[in-house]
Amino acid sequence: MTIARNATDRRTGTTWRRRGDATLRLFSAMPLGYGVASLVAMALARILPLPAAAASMTATLVAFGLCAGAAIWAYAASSGWRACWTLSAVGLVAGSIVWLSISAGGRL
Repeated sequence: MTIARNATDRRTGTTWRRRGDATLRLFSAMPLGYGVASLVAMALARILPLPAAAASMTATLVAFGLCAGAAIWAYAASSGWRACWTLSAVGLVAGSIVWLSISAGGRL
């Protein structure tokens, strides 16, 4: 019975599809989640109406929770691609905020 199932998996590529999905989720959870958390921390540190040191500390504390939340989302999403593109979209928005605040001359 397992021989027939493995033969079917090889024919349809189901095994490779599952491996690819797991790899995308791992990529979304680890480096992409860390990058998104870093970009959100930079954006928050620039837009929070606090002194610079307090804004940086608050943004860093928020980023720790966001990094854990990104890892949870990567495995809770319905597919690896959905996890990848949603975290990429959040990173793009946060990166745009950082870029605009730098080009505007520093903290907003």
